[in-house]
Amino acid sequence: MRSDSLFDEMYEPDGSPRAAYADFARWFEAEDPKRLRAKAREAEDAFRLTGITFNVYGDPDAGERLIPFDIVPRIIAAREWAKLSKGIEQRVRALNAFLHDIYHRQEIVRAGVLPYQMIARNEAFLPQMVGVDPPGDIYTHIVGIDLVRTGPEQFYVLEDNARTPSGVSYMLENRETMLAMFPELFTDNRVQRVSNYPRNLHASLSACAPPACDGVPTVAVLTPGIHNSAYYEHSFLADQMSAELVEGHDLRVVDGRVAMRTTRGYQPIDVLYRRVDDDYLDPLTFNPDSMLGVPGIFDIYRAGGITIANAPGTGVSDDKAIYSYMPEIVRFYTGENALLENVPTWRCSDPDALAHVLANLEDLVVKEVHGSGGYGMLIGPAASKKDLKAFRAKLEAKSGNYIAQPTLSLSTVPIFANKGLAPRHVDLRPFVLVSPNGIDITPGGLTRVALKKGSLVVNSSQGGGTKDTWVLEEE
Repeated sequence: MRSDSLFDEMYEPDGSPRAAYADFARWFEAEDPKRLRAKAREAEDAFRLTGITFNVYGDPDAGERLIPFDIVPRIIAAREWAKLSKGIEQRVRALNAFLHDIYHRQEIVRAGVLPYQMIARNEAFLPQMVGVDPPGDIYTHIVGIDLVRTGPEQFYVLEDNARTPSGVSYMLENRETMLAMFPELFTDNRVQRVSNYPRNLHASLSACAPPACDGVPTVAVLTPGIHNSAYYEHSFLADQMSAELVEGHDLRVVDGRVAMRTTRGYQPIDVLYRRVDDDYLDPLTFNPDSMLGVPGIFDIYRAGGITIANAPGTGVSDDKAIYSYMPEIVRFYTGENALLENVPTWRCSDPDALAHVLANLEDLVVKEVHGSGGYGMLIGPAASKKDLKAFRAKLEAKSGNYIAQPTLSLSTVPIFANKGLAPRHVDLRPFVLVSPNGIDITPGGLTRVALKKGSLVVNSSQGGGTKDTWVLEEE
């Protein structure tokens, strides 16, 4: 079940379980496979009854889909997590400092560390945010850092998600499902909790209340509506935080504040956790055709009348060309070398880099600078000659839209299959909360798994599933 060239997170090369998995492995060996298969079906039914589904954009015939859930947890030792947490915190601090800088003095550009065109030509950069000071100077209230592993001590950052990171509801539901299905596992394994995330999220957002807030902050979640692919998560988080779930038509500007419609009339909102993209946030400032946002909300934001989380314009830091500068960005704002490494990256806007990418296309992973969800990318080793030819044409036509990276030997974690355990590639998205009170990193995060043998694509829209992620407590 193992490949000697890949790092198996559960098993040592000699087939014995690694220390973090020892208790789970003993439990699993003693279990009846028929019972486990029944439990797996029971978990699937629970997800379906709960309504944990997603929509696939661009496929009107797909309808709502259930995200596959695998019952074999991904287990991370306390020592490993402590090391990861330091790197994640360092990176998130640097991201927030970077965003403040590019919307103010742009010292990183003045110092020659980052080329001016990386900002000026970046479609996610919002000129309207220049000079704006968000409450508490926090731009990235909620961050998801995508990590991959290639060895015992080697983790890489694959992507930064500071715009609207999604998936935290699956992290929480995966844990609830495992607790319900296999309570005995949590007696034998000291697993750190994730269930306090909604409470911590509410507290963190409340700590970012604007100057206009008078009393206990009112928090609301802004959703595009029921047809959005992540609507389940929007409603789930609002419910878990005891916050209001609102759409743009529920809000209006009243007496210099953004207010929501209630049975007692319009009541002011202090913090708006928005799951609407920048361009649709305010038709008076951005896209005039938007029906999803609130006319005038950006003027209220600039005046300190409301906190918008995450701040408009944070998408610059999700840009994959900016990602390639993250080691320099971390060093510039922290004075330290990055504790978490980037995947080596070629910027296809550079002629020499483009020549290298075109010459080695079949060995590389090529991504759109603003792409997400596994769309718009090429995995060279798995691509057909037709796909390679088509992508070569895209690169030659608009090279600045792409970056390229080597194909990493991603670690594997077993999934529960009909014939026993089978190794599959995984990534990890830890979730980070940022406020003036500090940085809080939920122990674990969302593990996404490529359910197809040999596949490196873990996105649910591309056939991936999820696992519960355990971070063990210190012994």
